[in-house]
Amino acid sequence: MSPSTITLLFLIFAVISFILEKIPLGLTATIVALGLNLTGVLDGAATFAGYVNSNVILCVGMFVVGQALFETGMANKIGGIVTKFAKSERMLIIAIMVIVGVMSGFLSNTGTAAVLIPVVCGIADESGYSRSRLLMPLVFAAALGGNLSIIGAPGNLMGVNALQELNLPTSFFMYAPVGVPMLVLGIVYFAFIGYRFLPAGSGSAEAVAGTQDDFSNVPQWKQIISLVVLILVILAMIFEDKIGISIQVSACVGAVILVLTGVISEKAALASIDLKVVLLFGGSLALASALDTTGAGNLIADKIVSLLGTNPNPIILLLVIFVVTCVLTNFMSNTATTALMVPIAVSLANSVGADPRAVVIATVIAGSCAYATPIGMPANTMVVGLGGYKFNDYVKSGLPLILVSFVISMVLLPILYPFYP
Repeated sequence: MSPSTITLLFLIFAVISFILEKIPLGLTATIVALGLNLTGVLDGAATFAGYVNSNVILCVGMFVVGQALFETGMANKIGGIVTKFAKSERMLIIAIMVIVGVMSGFLSNTGTAAVLIPVVCGIADESGYSRSRLLMPLVFAAALGGNLSIIGAPGNLMGVNALQELNLPTSFFMYAPVGVPMLVLGIVYFAFIGYRFLPAGSGSAEAVAGTQDDFSNVPQWKQIISLVVLILVILAMIFEDKIGISIQVSACVGAVILVLTGVISEKAALASIDLKVVLLFGGSLALASALDTTGAGNLIADKIVSLLGTNPNPIILLLVIFVVTCVLTNFMSNTATTALMVPIAVSLANSVGADPRAVVIATVIAGSCAYATPIGMPANTMVVGLGGYKFNDYVKSGLPLILVSFVISMVLLPILYPFYP
């Protein structure tokens, strides 16, 4: 059996396993990486290169930096301060989406949602507004905000890594030219149209009982240091070229400072590192490497191109990759979807001789458009019971938001990143 055939078989296995999730995502990716090694497709160095990839280190550092903000209660304080000034339901929706969207750009989008869900539930109960009217905008804003920077979501780093391997420039805010308009128009959509599609049910009050932590005993200096370190790390990442310190090192320095100062304990810091993401990232990079070196990625790309006719317009390829990724991400892990689709997107761009940046960024952004189902992303699932949502509630509110994201991407990406410079 040829290496390309073996690689395609492992790709099929990964897709099916990611959709069914009978096997943990990280374990599936590890099985694929080991399988590619045992069958001789990849050597030992290529098999494990992804697990020590610099972007994995960046992920690890930011897990700790972000957790400090959650651990000290600073994230709750920020959320509470912003939302308490809203005087109407629509203003409250806007305030929630703004703060969650901005925070998700620099912290874990799932973590931000998890921390602020109890805060918003408390606000809803005190104000008399229905939880079901507030929680869905919250989790959608978390996904939208993840597109503001390269650290907003784990899948973002998949795109960064792919472009770096092609020696193409990347930056901290490389997704922001598309992500910012998406967040702004997403908020505008909910403020003027989307709120009409939100269900009126009140959700389950019992489901959130006991989930709002008490941070009254946390010293204020810990909260301040956690916020200052986060801001300094972000500034260091933005001005990476000027200060000469890589973003991975900045993230790790920030994490070390937080542990040394006692803002977060070593145990809590280690517990904050999501090994599922690390294993998924490392194993997926091994699969991406195999798709590239064996030519399996090119086979897939050539098949898609042939279905579209001779010399297809890159805009059509952009449309196809966005739609396929978007459909997949609503039924499987968005990180896993991005990991699978990015190498295929690169092969598609190469097959027509186009600059891959627009296609890669479209793939990453489409991977975050998991708005139409309650299983599309973890935050969606978190609020099903709390908001009393049904499957159709996500479809009605989420599909128009996907359409907004699609239109913005299709208009801006070809302008920002021309296919043929």
